[in-house]
Amino acid sequence: MQTFAEELQALRAEGLYRSMRTIHGAQGGRVELDGKDVLLLCSNNYLGLADHPVLKQAATDAIGFGVGSGASRLVCGNMDLHERLEARIAAFKGTERALVFNSGYAANTGIISALVGRGDAIFSDRLNHASIVDGALLSRANFHRYPHRDTAALERLLQEKGGNGRRLIVTDGVFSMDGDIAPLDKLVQLARRYHALLMVDDAHGSGVLGDTGRGSAELFGVLDGIDVQMGTLGKGFGSFGAYAAASAEICDYLVNKARSFIFSTSLPPAVLAASIAAIDVVDSPEGEQLRRRLASNVALFKERLQGAGFDTMGSETQIVPIFVGPAEATMEFSRELLERGVFVQGIRPPTVPAGSCRLRCTIMATHEPAELEGAAEAIIEVGIKLGVIS
Repeated sequence: MQTFAEELQALRAEGLYRSMRTIHGAQGGRVELDGKDVLLLCSNNYLGLADHPVLKQAATDAIGFGVGSGASRLVCGNMDLHERLEARIAAFKGTERALVFNSGYAANTGIISALVGRGDAIFSDRLNHASIVDGALLSRANFHRYPHRDTAALERLLQEKGGNGRRLIVTDGVFSMDGDIAPLDKLVQLARRYHALLMVDDAHGSGVLGDTGRGSAELFGVLDGIDVQMGTLGKGFGSFGAYAAASAEICDYLVNKARSFIFSTSLPPAVLAASIAAIDVVDSPEGEQLRRRLASNVALFKERLQGAGFDTMGSETQIVPIFVGPAEATMEFSRELLERGVFVQGIRPPTVPAGSCRLRCTIMATHEPAELEGAAEAIIEVGIKLGVIS
């Protein structure tokens, strides 16, 4: 049996060892990392709201309600701010009700394992987030994975593997490592045809996609066709936490069945207030302006990379992967870019399959076009040096 030290050494030898880097100061388009000013090109703070003055003021004001919530929601930790945030989310998403969870991971594991169980069936896109996979395993339902975005394969599974219990189709709205979008219009049709529930994890689309930032479902015009809209508040909204937006019946069911909700101390007042303020910003003319600027920045960055010959893996969003392949070459690419003042993380197994390692670039509305031009130039230089492009 290998010792922990031996396993860690094996990870180092395979280029799979992970460690944390420390950012000093607020999350912004530029940050201080290891005493050096760098362009932050790997944050999910897509609209730049994490240090927005309106959110900071809301959090500061909410300290008047205390620092902690004291207990889980079902004991005595259900505060007025929790219900105000849930009402704001429901209004934003156009659902009867919403329920707040402590994180995206807690939401997915709690929602999925509550909605289905033994004898039921889950149909999951093969590239769904790890938290969806873990929720499916916790549920003990029959777990079927269909090829990425392949609705024909999904329909065959629904015909052959549905069983007599509940059926749940679950997908990311925006796939976090590839930056492409699920075909939600077709998934809604299949869910209705085969009497299945449809759950969409729109962590990376909420606040960003659609004319008003309602997310990938708004982009496809199917907001009313999705049974459970899961989303997070720590990405496009710049705050923290997650939610399920659904019917009153489903939300009430989750209150009684979702273990990650029942057994967790509730979110603190400052986080709740900041999240309410974030939705208000996203739902304002300023939010519209931020989305336009983000789209412009994304177009500029992709044009430069694709023009140089990089494979951006079909990205359709602000998540722009650069395919490299081997793990060690990916990490060398990341190290070289950091020396040039560009902070981009390499993505390796188990997050992505072996041989498909990539740099995961993420664009923010608060990046300056000149900064992105400079970053693209650095990426091109290193890509040529390492033989990723010629």
